[in-house]
Amino acid sequence: MKTLGNLVALAAMLLLAVCPQAADKAQVESYRKAAEQGSIFDQTMLASCYEYGNGVTKDATEAVKWYRKAAEKSSQTAQMLLGFCYKNGEGVATNEVEAIKWFRKAAEHGDQSGQYMLGFCYQYGKGVQSNYVEAHKWFNLAADQDYEIAKKTRAEVGQLMTKEQIAEAQRLAREFKPQKTP
Repeated sequence: MKTLGNLVALAAMLLLAVCPQAADKAQVESYRKAAEQGSIFDQTMLASCYEYGNGVTKDATEAVKWYRKAAEKSSQTAQMLLGFCYKNGEGVATNEVEAIKWFRKAAEHGDQSGQYMLGFCYQYGKGVQSNYVEAHKWFNLAADQDYEIAKKTRAEVGQLMTKEQIAEAQRLAREFKPQKTP
């Protein structure tokens, strides 16, 4: 399945954007200190250290704890990564509905990765009922931000839709207004 490869590429891209290459114990403690004081960036970095065992013992449950703290403060990256934790059952029980919740939060704030993942979930009925119009809408929004994977997937979904359905998806995408991050 071509789209599964796209998901793997997306996850790898998010990992490279967030995960420190080789955090040492001092760096982890620096993240922890700032994370405990409420730094969203450091909460996300500390979570990624726990998720991948960089500078600490790998602990998916602790990763989820820190991703959640940052995600609840509207960190789009943390929302996406928390969504992946729920989608893949890492540190929490697999829960596609909860994954959708976090992908949607990122998507509604204009995050192109969140928009792509929400489109993917609508395309395949993962955590939501399959809906090509909604899938195409979210792929449109991500593609409008030059997200190449979304452009390709939008074209694939478009082949399964009527002209009227595509027009509706395009209308919905035009009317979309991202929420402002607090």
